[in-house]
Amino acid sequence: MSTIESTKQLAPAGTWAADPVHSNVSFEVAYAGVNTFRGGFAEFSATLEGNELDGTAKVSSIDIKDEQLNGHLQTPDFFDSERYPEITFKATELHRLDDNRVEGKGELTLKGVTQPIELTGVVAAEPATDPFGRERLGLRLETEIDRTKYGVSWNAPNQSGGDYLANDVNLSAELAFVKAEA
Repeated sequence: MSTIESTKQLAPAGTWAADPVHSNVSFEVAYAGVNTFRGGFAEFSATLEGNELDGTAKVSSIDIKDEQLNGHLQTPDFFDSERYPEITFKATELHRLDDNRVEGKGELTLKGVTQPIELTGVVAAEPATDPFGRERLGLRLETEIDRTKYGVSWNAPNQSGGDYLANDVNLSAELAFVKAEA
């Protein structure tokens, strides 16, 4: 992370809520040693106030292309949605740098385990007004986690060597925030 910090607020004053239609929360992990598996969450929320960001994703809303695999992801082998129905995130610090890059730290809670994470991303230079007169602000954040540190450790041996799933998982949130009316 950069040692250059900015005092600029990520968002202008007020409360900003993620528009779920124009936002996405997703993950990707190397699979079988030959490609990348991607998925996301259909139900999530995020709120931004100044440099404070909180978010939640419902595990049962995992969005992938295979219903059978979706069912497996809900089990204790992966997310254990019955015992841990939500994944939560809280930014402990976010910094807008001069070129609208964002760096920060936060805490991710997955499967009942909370771990610190580092974030990088970009934020829109300024809010824009949509055709309905609402102020919008875009923010994209990314991080990489070791899934096994959260108890998500299922794997299978790859017949070509190694395991089917990598331990490192890329997480990204592309959030289109709408400013709440005062």
